[in-house]
Amino acid sequence: MLLDINGEERWSARDLQILMGYEHWRQFDAVVQRAMAAVESSGFDERDHFAGARKVITGAGRWGSQPVADYRLTRFGAYHVALAGDSRKPEVAAAKTYFAVKTREAELAQSPALDVSSPEGVLALAQQYVAAAQELVTTKKELAIAAPKAGKWDAFLNADGLCGMTELADLLHTDVRSLTKWLVEIDMFRKQTSRNGGNRNMPRKAYQDSGQFVVKQETKNGWNFPTAYATAKGIDRVVDLWDQGHAAA
Repeated sequence: MLLDINGEERWSARDLQILMGYEHWRQFDAVVQRAMAAVESSGFDERDHFAGARKVITGAGRWGSQPVADYRLTRFGAYHVALAGDSRKPEVAAAKTYFAVKTREAELAQSPALDVSSPEGVLALAQQYVAAAQELVTTKKELAIAAPKAGKWDAFLNADGLCGMTELADLLHTDVRSLTKWLVEIDMFRKQTSRNGGNRNMPRKAYQDSGQFVVKQETKNGWNFPTAYATAKGIDRVVDLWDQGHAAA
């Protein structure tokens, strides 16, 4: 965390990437982009909270250091980055706790001083502290839930934090065709025929918007085609539904 010329907090996204447990910048940059969209949709100007910047990292490049893209974030922007992160990571849950507490502290500091000489003033102050305590308890519960799941699917994720359908099928001890057919049956995927006549079933938009699946356009032998990938969140969902369905059978 840095202070700008006005003495206000500024956070480096590159530093947050490490603190929030993201190994690859591309994955974390996507988190920042989601946070920027959330801030913009809330009626704020994202440029006030996400300033483009450069950061020099050591131990990289020909001369031992390399300038890389970065963002300078306000505390509000950094808080939204924490909210947009993968809540199963304990580092992300810890970041949410930190920024939630700091935000509450700032709100209390900016509030008009309460007159604690009256019963009403004492009650209002107590209510503020109860609200802060409840928020802290909630975020710590998220941390406790996140800890067992963190890294659970790491072995099945590529460098972008995604899992291909082949790997997902292997995880479920089935084949890709049976897996995608089942995903169509439970209405998670839609049936789709590719231009060469084959089936290339793809996840429905709702499951992409919720961050469970990603569709990428790829090229092979001159053909452009969409390819579905599951995120760690998507793997969780698919495994739960698969276990439920096959337990019932």
